[in-house]
Amino acid sequence: MAPRFFACFSGGRSRVRRSTSPDAIATADLTPEEQRRLSPVLVELFCSQGCATSPEAEAIATRLTRPDKDSESVSGNLPPVVVLAFHVDYWDYNGWKDRFASSAWTVRQKAYVEALRLDTLFTPQVVVGGRTECVGTDLDKVAATVRSAPRFTSPAMQVTFQRPTPETLQATFTGKLNMKIEGSVDIMVAFIENGLVTDVTSGVNNGRVLPNDHVVRRMEKAASVSDLAPKKTVSATVHVQLWDGFNPAKTGILLFVQNSALQVLGVQQFKLPQTV
Repeated sequence: MAPRFFACFSGGRSRVRRSTSPDAIATADLTPEEQRRLSPVLVELFCSQGCATSPEAEAIATRLTRPDKDSESVSGNLPPVVVLAFHVDYWDYNGWKDRFASSAWTVRQKAYVEALRLDTLFTPQVVVGGRTECVGTDLDKVAATVRSAPRFTSPAMQVTFQRPTPETLQATFTGKLNMKIEGSVDIMVAFIENGLVTDVTSGVNNGRVLPNDHVVRRMEKAASVSDLAPKKTVSATVHVQLWDGFNPAKTGILLFVQNSALQVLGVQQFKLPQTV
């Protein structure tokens, strides 16, 4: 179903698309060691500096990633969370051009609108594990969605880096996905940047200084694999063009596995060496 209109929401309904994947793990009966081997829950936030309520949603997303989980007083115990903040471009006409916005991220959000059978393309939208969505400003709803997300064993990949040119970075991942793959899945790699600040001088957020974390600067499909045994070794490489102001100290990497229904089946985090 094609989206019918754009909206910038401060609250609203949540719709759920539930997975029937046999690979989902019920965490209640796992030992602490088994729990540690599980992937964090992937939260994708679709937002814009041209949306009045996106900054609130970004702050909520950042709270969910903190080790002290200061959101627990509101929402209860949560599993580990990682965030990808996709700044979409369809609000750029509204008086302020988001410097992190990309049409590619709008295309990704539209794919979720189709997969989840929604009729509205809106910000700020949270998609959890590729299977559940809600308005990003509702902490209780976001937390409940995270808490109910299925958990999967984390991939066990190693990464090496090369700089073919000063403007490019190559990352090669080798290891095991630690899951049985039936059909085809994509191995996706996202480069995120933290600690960013934008002084907004026009538009709906005029006069605000906006902190931006977990900002997706690059994302590539590293490989597609099919009918894979859990312990089979795979290798995948991505080449990315670095952005202006690239700083390894502010940059992180997320590798995640996603199937054709857009469900996220496993996530692994990597730090970028300061010497890269």
